[in-house]
Amino acid sequence: MDNTHMKVLVTGGAGYVGTTLVPQLLEKGYEVTVLDRLMWGGAVLIPFFKHPNFHFIKGDVRNEELMKKVVADKDVIIHLAAIVGFPACDANPIMADTTNVESCRILSKLVSKGQHVIFASSGSNYGRVVGQVCTEETPVNPISRYSRNKLEGEKILMEGTTCTALRPGTAFGVSPRLRLDLLPHELTLQALKTKSIVLYEAWAIRPFIHVHDFGRAFVFAVEHKDAMKNQIYNLGADPLNYTKRQIADLVATHTGATVEESNAWQDPDQRHYQVSYKKLHDVGYRHTISMEDGIKELLRVLPVATLFNPYSNQNEMLG
Repeated sequence: MDNTHMKVLVTGGAGYVGTTLVPQLLEKGYEVTVLDRLMWGGAVLIPFFKHPNFHFIKGDVRNEELMKKVVADKDVIIHLAAIVGFPACDANPIMADTTNVESCRILSKLVSKGQHVIFASSGSNYGRVVGQVCTEETPVNPISRYSRNKLEGEKILMEGTTCTALRPGTAFGVSPRLRLDLLPHELTLQALKTKSIVLYEAWAIRPFIHVHDFGRAFVFAVEHKDAMKNQIYNLGADPLNYTKRQIADLVATHTGATVEESNAWQDPDQRHYQVSYKKLHDVGYRHTISMEDGIKELLRVLPVATLFNPYSNQNEMLG
């Protein structure tokens, strides 16, 4: 496939997923523009500037005048920019609402019929579902500001543009813009620091996807945009539906940590849902990295990463 003339805009391209996705797009031959306000800094983008097809614009997705100029000549817009996760959204509610929802309204106004939007929605839209496996047809039940934002943004773009919406599970694994505030990362850090893991609501089921495979899925959606347009797809893999206890046990296997279940505290993230990925599987997408392999790479990188950068979406020192 000749991608040399296809122009792709990645909003939020300096983030956890974006810095994994962008090099994959460049390797495929796309001309890639990243728009990011560099909330977490921009050093992670420096290696991409060696590539002649890479372009960067410092800006905010809520700036309609800027977005009009940036979007105009793009073939595909991958909309990653967001305030991610319920703690960050609850801490910055106005910023979350405007970044996660208003930016979608702006895109819906600006994108023309010939352009394609690929939206990073969220599996957390399902909320708390007991006794069934969630498909794309399962009624949504968002229980946090973040998931409500993502669902509203998804509806706006699905109704107003030619759009593919991907609902990913919780991402994990190593990225140039590493995060520590993801469940497998938090459990691995606990094990490394204290040789023990204290687990609340250990029975809760969460779906996951390695950040590299997250990026691969967006490349896949670009390459199959005609077949996947105007559709919603769960992003993950059936083997990556885990209880919190199962992840803790995996971490313990590789660290020697003990695992203690506790009822002393209620996790404010009340999600509990298992997801089917048959729809995405049927169009040809396959994941490549297991949870166990992701934990192994976290064990290699976290002792170094925590020495010099907190990598937290809430800007709190964790180590």
